[in-house]
Amino acid sequence: MEPFRIDIPQSDLDDLRRRLDTVRWPGELPGAGWERGVSLQYLKDLTEYWRTSYDWRAAEARLNSFPQFTDVIDGTTVHFLHVRSPEPDATPLVITHGWPGSFVEFLDVVEPLTNPRAHGGDPADAFHLVVPSIPGFGFSGPTSEPGWTIPRVAQAWAELMRRLGYDRYVVQGGDMGAWISQALAAIDHEHVIAAHVNFLITPPSDPSDMAGLEEADLRKLGLLNAFAVDGSGYMKIQSTRPQTLAYGLTDSPVGQLAWIVEKFKEWTDSDKVPEDAVDRDHMLTNVMVYWLTATAGSAANFYFDNADVMPTAPTPPTPPPPLPTPVGVAVYPGDPAQPIRRFAERGLPNIVHWAELERGGHFAAMEQPKLFVSDLRAFLRTLRAAG
Repeated sequence: MEPFRIDIPQSDLDDLRRRLDTVRWPGELPGAGWERGVSLQYLKDLTEYWRTSYDWRAAEARLNSFPQFTDVIDGTTVHFLHVRSPEPDATPLVITHGWPGSFVEFLDVVEPLTNPRAHGGDPADAFHLVVPSIPGFGFSGPTSEPGWTIPRVAQAWAELMRRLGYDRYVVQGGDMGAWISQALAAIDHEHVIAAHVNFLITPPSDPSDMAGLEEADLRKLGLLNAFAVDGSGYMKIQSTRPQTLAYGLTDSPVGQLAWIVEKFKEWTDSDKVPEDAVDRDHMLTNVMVYWLTATAGSAANFYFDNADVMPTAPTPPTPPPPLPTPVGVAVYPGDPAQPIRRFAERGLPNIVHWAELERGGHFAAMEQPKLFVSDLRAFLRTLRAAG
């Protein structure tokens, strides 16, 4: 286990600037807007800001203000933040990102989660925080071998927490991180106190499931259907042809930008542009983690290695056994898929916390850090009250 510090060579930043100076733009049909993908005018404006105003060195300094480490687990290098709370009795918590996110998602919640006393909170709500990067993503990549399935990542996280000396801990995640967190709670249930997720897919298993659903739940099913029909193309491509995709995204920074920023528009609680929900510089820092580490391809390979459990899989995956640990679920209104509690309780029979938040979307910690922190604190209080 080694301390880690981000130090991107100036030559890499110069190369990025050169590429942004010489973008070859495609055409766009009149009036297309965002209907066929990322708006051309929006992307030109964002690229110009990236080229002339965004300050990577300032972002790098902020990232380096948090303790970072790497360790070799199961043959690959894993990068992670490890921020100890000043409260000695804090609850260990491992938070896992998804795609197209990264550990950058959680920068605004690190301090409130680890040091609530300094942020107007109860010291009893403090967490010791571990934020690993999934193998193949960012500074945990690129990976050098295939086979990084969700259970394998969960096993790696269990080993990481063991090496850090945490015998009992809570797991949290969104997007792929939600699936990894549930797998971790199942695999390491002797040490996982509870699991909290802010993205959960709960499709009906039979047409009869539709009987008696309230209007709000029918709306959620409509969102899931729209995601499956119109919003899951990225998943199908990354699950089947990640290598082909990797060439364009690794060679073109604007291609990488568009591939990610589309999801910040579609999956956030935004109105017209992603910046309605997420700070522009924060979003670009997330993109930079993919660009500077050249991990677009290895991140896409994660979908290939887990294609059999994706919603786009030809055969629906076999549901895992019911999760034995207490579970908390946060539902954000801007998320592209939202769970129905009646369906969720089949695989999660011990849901002790269910919160439907008034704002926020898929990148909850970036969009609504205060709500994200408040919800996790409420979940921890529920666990404490249950003993």
